[in-house]
Amino acid sequence: QVQLVESGGGLVQAGGSLKLACVASGRTFSTYAMGWFRRAPGKEREFVSAITRSGNNVYYADSVKGRFTISRDNAKTTVYLQMNSLKPEDTAVYYCAAGRSLATAQEQYDYWGQGTQVTVSS
Repeated sequence: QVQLVESGGGLVQAGGSLKLACVASGRTFSTYAMGWFRRAPGKEREFVSAITRSGNNVYYADSVKGRFTISRDNAKTTVYLQMNSLKPEDTAVYYCAAGRSLATAQEQYDYWGQGTQVTVSS
């Protein structure tokens, strides 16, 4: 069992930056690939980014490529999402998830956090 707790969300103006963190419980963090997803108001939850267990490979949705950076610190059992050049359309609840392999499909992830709200004002 893995418990995930996100933090770092908030209100920011367009063009600004935020860094999300997701801390995992347990000593098996390094055995999981980690992903970030988001759900905007009135929309389905969508993939944002993912990182392999070692951190050597990452993947991004086209909508955030070049603006967001995913990273992880296995010693701290934490995965991060650095978000730069934020746009109003990035407004959403952001969730981290743990799965057995790097994937974009939500079904491939076994554990989910409760989410953190990111609001970007224009």
